[in-house]
Amino acid sequence: VLKLLQQQLKITDVRFHGRAGQGVVTASRFLAEAAISEGKWVHAFPNFGPERMGAPVSAYTRISDEKFYVKTEVTQPDYVVIIDSTLVPDLKYYKGLKPGGKVILNTSEVPENVRNHLKDIEIWYVDGNKIAREFLGRAIANTVMLGALIKATNIVSLDALNDPLMSKFPGELGEKNKLAINKAYEEVKKLE
Repeated sequence: VLKLLQQQLKITDVRFHGRAGQGVVTASRFLAEAAISEGKWVHAFPNFGPERMGAPVSAYTRISDEKFYVKTEVTQPDYVVIIDSTLVPDLKYYKGLKPGGKVILNTSEVPENVRNHLKDIEIWYVDGNKIAREFLGRAIANTVMLGALIKATNIVSLDALNDPLMSKFPGELGEKNKLAINKAYEEVKKLE
């Protein structure tokens, strides 16, 4: 029923993976707010319990051009974004990815086991940690990976991120995040 409803309404599901304290939930919300600014309907929500700093967490963003009422966990995403580079080799994070889906990875090199496992999936990758360190002074790549996601999918426009970003990070920090997002947008590569 969920699959039929999603096809009927053209719902796009995004699943983010990272670690507690890396802004996984913030990335999911920024994407949702950007989609709202473009007139789309969204749900954005996290999936975690009483996690400790550094524990793996997930967050979801569901987007549609039409109103929808699906409020379930995203088990069959169209796109998977891995924010924490140490999670990239673990195949469990790609579970349920729809055929023809895309993954956007924070890595300088796609591991062989991921290449072999995702043969029919489009793989995009960027060294988000390097970009985050360059512009933000530390390897927190949540906003960086949004730039890569937008380039790989065109799910929202790059400009749509400006308002949520500047609202959360006003002033110089917001400007630095914008630069990091643009750099990831320019540098993300599709695995051939």
